[in-house]
Amino acid sequence: MAAARGFCQTATVLDADSGLPLPGVTLNSENPHAFTVTNAKGQVNLAAFENAEAIQVRSLGYATLVISYRELEASGFEVRLEPSDINLDEVVLSATRWRQSKVTIPSNIVSVSPREVALQNPQTAADLLGLSGKVFIQKSQQGGGSPMIRGFATNRLIYTVDGVRMNTAIFRGGNIQNVINLDPFATESTEVLFGPGSVIYGSDAIGGVMSFQTLTPRLSLSEAPLITGKAVARYASANKEKTGHLDLNVGWKKWALVTSLSSWDYDDLRQGSHGPDDYIKDFYVQRQDSTDVVITQNDPLLQVPSGYSQVNLMQKVRFKPHEAWDFQYGFHYSETSPYGRYDRHNRLRNGLPRYAEWDYGPQKWMMNNFSLSHDAYTGLYDQLVLRVAHQAFEESRISRNLNNPTREVRTEKVKAYSVNLDFHKAAWKKHKLYYGMEWVLNDVASTGVDQDISSGTSAVGPSRYPQATWSSLAAYFSDEYLLSERWTLQGGVRYNLFSLDADFSDNAAFYPFPFSQARISDGSLTGHVGAVYRPEPTLVVKGSLATAFRAPNVDDVGKVFDSEPGAVTVPNPDLKAEYALNADLGFAKVFHQRFKLEVSAYYTRLNNAMVRRDYQLAGQDSIVYDGELSRVQAIQNAAVADVYGIQAGVEFKLPAGFGFSTDLNWQHGEEELDDGSRSPSRHAAPFFGVSRLTYRADRLELQCYTQFQGRRSAQNLPEEERAKDEIYAKDANGENYAPAWYTLNLKAHYALNETISLGAGLENLTDQRYRPYSSGLSGAGRNFILSVQANF
Repeated sequence: MAAARGFCQTATVLDADSGLPLPGVTLNSENPHAFTVTNAKGQVNLAAFENAEAIQVRSLGYATLVISYRELEASGFEVRLEPSDINLDEVVLSATRWRQSKVTIPSNIVSVSPREVALQNPQTAADLLGLSGKVFIQKSQQGGGSPMIRGFATNRLIYTVDGVRMNTAIFRGGNIQNVINLDPFATESTEVLFGPGSVIYGSDAIGGVMSFQTLTPRLSLSEAPLITGKAVARYASANKEKTGHLDLNVGWKKWALVTSLSSWDYDDLRQGSHGPDDYIKDFYVQRQDSTDVVITQNDPLLQVPSGYSQVNLMQKVRFKPHEAWDFQYGFHYSETSPYGRYDRHNRLRNGLPRYAEWDYGPQKWMMNNFSLSHDAYTGLYDQLVLRVAHQAFEESRISRNLNNPTREVRTEKVKAYSVNLDFHKAAWKKHKLYYGMEWVLNDVASTGVDQDISSGTSAVGPSRYPQATWSSLAAYFSDEYLLSERWTLQGGVRYNLFSLDADFSDNAAFYPFPFSQARISDGSLTGHVGAVYRPEPTLVVKGSLATAFRAPNVDDVGKVFDSEPGAVTVPNPDLKAEYALNADLGFAKVFHQRFKLEVSAYYTRLNNAMVRRDYQLAGQDSIVYDGELSRVQAIQNAAVADVYGIQAGVEFKLPAGFGFSTDLNWQHGEEELDDGSRSPSRHAAPFFGVSRLTYRADRLELQCYTQFQGRRSAQNLPEEERAKDEIYAKDANGENYAPAWYTLNLKAHYALNETISLGAGLENLTDQRYRPYSSGLSGAGRNFILSVQANF
């Protein structure tokens, strides 16, 4: 649909193959300085672009188009983008929190396109990250998903939602499940920045940054209200998934609203029929007549208990009184049902299940986020963004030993407050300055309750954490310098103050702590330098050196938990920050617009690493925990860790609408042990990747792909993983190891018209029984997926 030139000079951007409108396309001009994004109908207002000589039109999965305003006018203000993944020039946000061209950034960044999301139908945000082919996903239960990036995971990675830090002071060194709080249906764009990001994001940004941008309320370009949205229904056979989603955007000239609601319901997940028998647990525990009874399953391939449900709600309001001002408020809420931690249900003691219950209680997340942006082009800044956010997290653990009436309930609540003030300034023709300040406060409340399920009585029990606060105050500065048409240099620095106050007195009656208070107060200086060399439009070479840090949090300093069979981790108030030094070198080359090769190599050294080691508590090397004499351990600054690896990707544009791509990841990590020897790093995944054969024609897209993981032998298992019988398979010597695996998969997406589209998939075609490395839950067996989406 073309729009004639009128008062607001509306243009429409379409897919060249299907003719369907493209939402989320960015249009950018340097002279005049202008930027805009298409709405759900593919429309934009070009008033600010009048007389522009070069308007860059970009969308992930499409070839970039550079066109003048005069050429747009001659075409009737209609733009058609050609689908193509053979592209180096994308717009990304995660590097500096500002929109930048990917070819000017020394760091490696990957984006997941909306087109890929529509085709793949990821069930959770963790699965959404896995679509990149460069992020490894670990799962201890179906209600989870813990990303591993370049040998790091959990509290050595950063999650951001609409630019707001999601990490809290109880993010642990083990696997975490918080990413499932996010709704893939309400996510507008997803990016992963590989390597350190501490200059912009502060503590924890060692291995990478995961940036999620949720739906933006879109304004109307005319006097009539803009009413758009989508409704989705989906079913999957492996876990009898029943999912529904609805989002609605109502926009006027200055005000806009977007509402999103999603609901998921998953039954127990069925694993495949061909694979290691060690992964089969054919029993579950049921309470009958005040007795725990071990029940033999009718279907041994069902992973019981693993089912759960979830609901997500998002409401956003936008007010744009003037081209220079933009105010937005967002409310997010997510809540799961209770769900079983499947790997703990696999633990045995004396030939029987150790636990009758081991569940996570409802996982809840709420965020209120207000942002203000201002375009001023003053001496101090060209653009300013202020973000003020409040988040509330709640999670709990519920466990009870077999035929023991005491149910232990441990509940954690975190209130997180943050303020970010970010500035962008183009200066001296060749410089782009990014600078700002950040303040973060976490308030942690932890409680323990012991319930007697026989008598119905309750008593105060030990809490998992002390009552604590964690805070951070920082300022940063970064400069992007265009040395020449071929060279771009970038450098930045950040100084970060952090503090932690913890009160252990609530647990004094349960554990012989030699202290009742702990306080940590320190600072950290981090920086990065990098360069991008682009000798021709089809070749980019980039390299960088960067430091990063992770400040001790409440989980490091104050947690009490059973880390592995026969061991208990206790608090250590004497921790200091750990520091990383990283080097990156990579290139991307496009050949004849039909073949793209991208390779990056990296090395990271982590000094002063916080790791779990044997410890003494009040002179004791063992204490009774959960009714069992357990070896005392604590998180300590006791190691140096090294991680290095290679990421590689190739893409071919084949004739007749076909294409092929593959992503490969190899990494090796080692950390120092107490005796000076070295052990493989827990979060350095084995070799893994994905290869895809695609076909696109008009409104149809097909993909046949395989996902795969290499073998991790018993000798190469991390020291702390070797005793986890419930997770791994047994080799010929009876030792735990992670077998290699693969899956074959088919996906299809067809747009019947502008309103209705259908999706279908057949995952794990050969019904493999496989388990991703370090996971306590097997992946889905043969899985049929059907979805229907209505756009309006």
